[in-house]
Amino acid sequence: MNIECEKTVSSTSQIRCHDADQSKIKHMIRHKAFVFKLKPDGATRRSLAKACGCVRFVYNKGLDWNKEQREKDQTFRVNYPKLCALLPEWKEEFPWLGECHSQVLQQGMKDLMTSMVNFFEGRAKFPRFHKKFKDEDSIRFPQRFKVNEASRQVYLPKIGWVGYRRSRFINGKLRSVTVMRKADGWYVSILTEREIEAPVHPKAGREIGLDAGVKKTAALSNGKIYLPVDAFRSSKDKLAKMQRRLKRMVPHSQNWKKQQQKIAVLHKEIADTRRDHLQKLANDICKNHAVVYREDLKIKNMTASAKGTLEEPGTNVRQKSGLNAAILDQGWGILFGLLDQKMKELGGEVFAVPPANTSRTCPKCEDVSPLNRLTQARFCCRKCGFEGNADVVAANNILRRGQRLRACGELQSTAAVQVNRPSRKRRAGQQQEPIRRDPQAPENA
Repeated sequence: MNIECEKTVSSTSQIRCHDADQSKIKHMIRHKAFVFKLKPDGATRRSLAKACGCVRFVYNKGLDWNKEQREKDQTFRVNYPKLCALLPEWKEEFPWLGECHSQVLQQGMKDLMTSMVNFFEGRAKFPRFHKKFKDEDSIRFPQRFKVNEASRQVYLPKIGWVGYRRSRFINGKLRSVTVMRKADGWYVSILTEREIEAPVHPKAGREIGLDAGVKKTAALSNGKIYLPVDAFRSSKDKLAKMQRRLKRMVPHSQNWKKQQQKIAVLHKEIADTRRDHLQKLANDICKNHAVVYREDLKIKNMTASAKGTLEEPGTNVRQKSGLNAAILDQGWGILFGLLDQKMKELGGEVFAVPPANTSRTCPKCEDVSPLNRLTQARFCCRKCGFEGNADVVAANNILRRGQRLRACGELQSTAAVQVNRPSRKRRAGQQQEPIRRDPQAPENA
């Protein structure tokens, strides 16, 4: 399977102004990642697996070392130089770490440092140990790699040249290469940066409200409705059958491992189907509207288990479990992230609006009552008699509330382009080789 996706990693940029013909043109640095499937042979697959194992080892050992230091001193704070200073000692203790490129191990420490910073700043839980086959394996090369588009190969230090399935041409200056292992094989993500003009949305002034739902993936305030693809529910029976077969097999036997692989591939197909649907949905919305107002939903709280405890058992646990599965199958979090990403590319804005009573408020008389929505699909105001589609009514309420709060300065765009300092120049000897172009490739590819 060839992935043909183009993923924007970051649109934050340094904006510059140039005087040209008495007008100021703003420019920005855009980072993009181009993802392709690799075609490694057996020896290369083993080398990649070894490198992933080395990174996992130093990550876990660094985390364990940090815990030991915190037990001795509660005020201890780890930093990246301290972690990297441990690597030479570990290489002497474990010589097989020398088979992995030094910068790949350093990037593993950088990932650990990022996890620690996220914990101390309240954005994530405390880092946990990575497990083989449980966590996605990946290695990152910040330097010394090469890309040859003519031969469709990428060079990885201490591994060699590896072919990849080119689905499009790469543009921009190379910044790093990340190799990932997924259920159906190895993939490479090539991060680039290039200077572009700051985007101005072609549909400036067009605003829309969006209501996310379960029966419908999204409803817009103009009446347009996007039906769900139900990726998980459509494959639920097939997945259950495969899992029953796995249960009857001898654990860790060859057939058991093959069946596990089939299940993992099916899960990836489900995720790919869901993401493809949401990509197309977000593209359609963002290209036709410059401003999107959506609900500020707390998805984690909405999908919390209703099981309760032994002392206080929950009620309607089965129904709540089914609702949680339906919400997660729609991929609201993925959709909101894609809206932010694509609006940054196009120069639009996305605003998260407080969701309280958006589905219970009449857009005509503004009466608020749970009796206004007697069914899932129909809205009927008990006060003025206004009727309409419940999801479209909610989207209109989101639009009006968002416009009102934005005018009062109480909302901040979740997709605004941020102004950062320019990236530092690399030192001599650190520049990557230019991409070797295919002679037949178009110049603006």
